[in-house]
Amino acid sequence: MAALAGCGDGGAQGGDTDGKQATADIAPSEGQNVTGKAVFVYEADGFTRLDLQLSGLPPGEHAVHIHEMPDCGMDGMSAMGHWNPTNEAHGKWGTAPFHRGDIGNVTADAAGKATLSLRTDLWTVGDGAATTDVVDHAFMVHADPDDFTTQPTGNAGARIGCGVIKLNP
Repeated sequence: MAALAGCGDGGAQGGDTDGKQATADIAPSEGQNVTGKAVFVYEADGFTRLDLQLSGLPPGEHAVHIHEMPDCGMDGMSAMGHWNPTNEAHGKWGTAPFHRGDIGNVTADAAGKATLSLRTDLWTVGDGAATTDVVDHAFMVHADPDDFTTQPTGNAGARIGCGVIKLNP
């Protein structure tokens, strides 16, 4: 399991979002087996927590990102590029420069399972803020690890799993 933390000037920009949750149900691209769930919870202290659970991955490292469009069609290509509302260079989460969609890598064990937890004030849930709200974007799992350098994608390889981040009722 990986644990990451981030901080910055994102903060809560919209209305009352305490306790709001959004979920992306990860489905495999054609010929792949990855499934899982990414759950985003906006907490009372102004931070958003991401809890990610994946299975069906090839063992090893895989990049995970938030992509711009809420569309997983065409094996994830309809999701377009990484979510980058602040127009930053691609990089490693927490080390400037990086953009809001740069989550990082997860490591799948021999059984193909991977988890990640991240807590940040750079995201919100369901408040409609253009630079922070994770809702209505795609959560993407890639075949390869992010190298944190190659622009604009991190050389993360094929899109092997995708889910649209939707506000929970």
